[in-house]
Amino acid sequence: MAHDLPAWVAELTDPRRAETLDELADRLVPLAEHAIDVSRRLQAQLNELNDPFKREALYGRVERLKARAGEALEEITAEIAASGEERIERVWADWAGQAGQGGRGERERELRRRLDRDIVPVLFKQQQDVAERVADRTSGALEDATQTLLTRVEELAKAVTDLIHDVLPLAREGLTLASRISALSGHARKAGRGRVPDELREAGAETTRAFDEAVARLELEWAALGARSASVRAALRGAEESAFSRVTEEMTRCVEELAPEHVKALNEAEARARSLFEEPSKG
Repeated sequence: MAHDLPAWVAELTDPRRAETLDELADRLVPLAEHAIDVSRRLQAQLNELNDPFKREALYGRVERLKARAGEALEEITAEIAASGEERIERVWADWAGQAGQGGRGERERELRRRLDRDIVPVLFKQQQDVAERVADRTSGALEDATQTLLTRVEELAKAVTDLIHDVLPLAREGLTLASRISALSGHARKAGRGRVPDELREAGAETTRAFDEAVARLELEWAALGARSASVRAALRGAEESAFSRVTEEMTRCVEELAPEHVKALNEAEARARSLFEEPSKG
């Protein structure tokens, strides 16, 4: 759908329509400002494109990966600890249900002492052993994932650097053009009043053509660069998520491998605990 601007817009912004020197100078001013604007937008886009590859951003990305891996490991460690506590609580619940409310005081204290002496240390050692083995595997996976992340960021940074070097001259071209337009505008004002001389009319027309061509390239490059920036941000995010998934997959694999041994140890500890509860009171 066409969205045409009012006719006076072209009338006031096209130097080729100027009849007097003042009109020529007036019409050149917005062209220079437009060239400066698009050049600055392009430079800002380039700066934004480069920001994720600065040292601070790279350090933050690695630290974020380590923090997420640490949080995931803490969750697994808590689950490992809870698995032993749940077994003890289950034994207590069964015993309490059978013993009822009366006469539990001294017997309960005796059982707690024996659990703390004979069962809890065994469970703690088992939980600690499993947690340490998971932590070791996680540390190795985190190191590998971090190296892969850094390699991918480095490869992406090289491509972005090459892109910036290709585009940066265009931004400078816009500023150079703006300087040229401003100089012509100043020359027109200094030329006095009256109709535009042929020499200045020709210079104005040539400058306008150069402006149209240059700004069209700059605006197109600015739009394309915006799409590239979005792709780069998505790639960086994808590299981070892939690195984190690599760590969590190794953690999950390790837990699955250790699960049978851990469950067996929990079953044995629970069985020993139940045998304590079934022994007659020493009182």
